[in-house]
Amino acid sequence: MIIVGVDGSRAGLEAAGWAATEAALRRTRLTVAHAVPRWVCEELAARYAEVARWMRDEANSVLAAARDRALRERPAIAVETTLLPGDPRTALIKATEQAELLVVGGHGIGGVRGLLVGSVAHGVAAHARTNVVVVGERPATPRGEIVAGTDGSPPGLRALDFAFAEAELREARLRVVQAWAWPRPGGFVPADPENEQHTLQQLQDLLAERQERHPDVDVVPEVVHGHPIEVLKEAAEGADLLVVGSRGHGQLAGMLLGSISQALLHHSPCPLAVVRV
Repeated sequence: MIIVGVDGSRAGLEAAGWAATEAALRRTRLTVAHAVPRWVCEELAARYAEVARWMRDEANSVLAAARDRALRERPAIAVETTLLPGDPRTALIKATEQAELLVVGGHGIGGVRGLLVGSVAHGVAAHARTNVVVVGERPATPRGEIVAGTDGSPPGLRALDFAFAEAELREARLRVVQAWAWPRPGGFVPADPENEQHTLQQLQDLLAERQERHPDVDVVPEVVHGHPIEVLKEAAEGADLLVVGSRGHGQLAGMLLGSISQALLHHSPCPLAVVRV
């Protein structure tokens, strides 16, 4: 099951459309979810019952619009809708216990002007119990390519597994990018062709086993000198999906979301998959 969280915003509808395609590719059902305050779902005294009924009607309209959007995208999929009681972040995180993927929009109706990513998207990306796709920008003409960032860490390896599976489902090329940059005071160590070639060989070795499991996936490994955030932003321009691990090498113990995945939540030029540890 795939869950898509919606709130009546355009970003939520975009997320519903993206999730519908993913559900069709995975041949699984799609659940469209919308959160309302807990009291709206409870039996109330007469003076509050009318307000609760009005809020439920509005919530059901949000669900119906997102369901229609999903079915316009992929008419053959099975879609169900559900109202979740409570805070949207907490409710969606709890709902992911039985889901294989959670999809949310990058911005919501409740977003503060000037913020690049909504609090719900940030909250579920950090705490969800499954992989999360945040749908912000969707390229007008996707180039049929999945981009994965890796650094050899365990979360990075899980991101690679996810990316290979997605590329196979979508019959897309997989571009695996590793940023090569050693920090030093005042900047980064200049590019060294010999070290760069060594890093590329290590990346190719890392990909070899996964290529055997996914022989139909066209894989392009790249080692690029530069800061990982800027390198991945540039690589993902026009891509169908950018895939990263939730944390990587060098992240502080206890952090639920690494600095690179956090930055890309705000700046990814295409839908972003954050793969759980």
